Amino acid sequence: MTPKSEDGPPPSDEERFTVLWDAYAGRVFAYTCRHVDHHSAQEVVSETFLVAWRRLDEVPEQALPWLLVVARNTVNNNRRSVRRHDALTEKMRRIEEIAASTPGADVTVTNRTELLEALATLTVAEREALLLTAWDGLTATEAARVAGCSVPAMHVRLFRARRRLSTGLASESDTAIPMNTARPCAAAEHGSTP
Repeated sequence: MTPKSEDGPPPSDEERFTVLWDAYAGRVFAYTCRHVDHHSAQEVVSETFLVAWRRLDEVPEQALPWLLVVARNTVNNNRRSVRRHDALTEKMRRIEEIAASTPGADVTVTNRTELLEALATLTVAEREALLLTAWDGLTATEAARVAGCSVPAMHVRLFRARRRLSTGLASESDTAIPMNTARPCAAAEHGSTP
């Protein structure tokens, strides 16, 4: 990685890192540009060299393959993050769409946005538990089967979700939220879609 001088002291971490950057930043950037757009590639290179700085003692003498593996892992992590974000955004869009298209919902809230924001604060498991019971009209036992968890775990999820919703909405509004498990639409009982 760096020429070793037998006469002088070993290079400092800053010097080693500078040599790494000067020698390989362009090649890591070229590799990354083959996998992501130009702007994202710049961020991946920055993150790759941040990892190299933090783990400078682990960087081998032949640093390029190691740096490319770090860059590949960073690209893959970023892609997973984007997919998770997109999936959550889509779920929230569907929840909002369902809430907007169903005038007979049991949850009476003066401001639908407050409820959607409160739902967004729940964990995925809590939100699923609440929607399976309060929206889809399933019992806790049925919801547990759908969610793939035990019945006691479903009861815990429901308790936490209801408590978190009550706390969050009570602080924003004086409107009480009924938490019954009745079906939101009579059409659902007859097998037709709302």
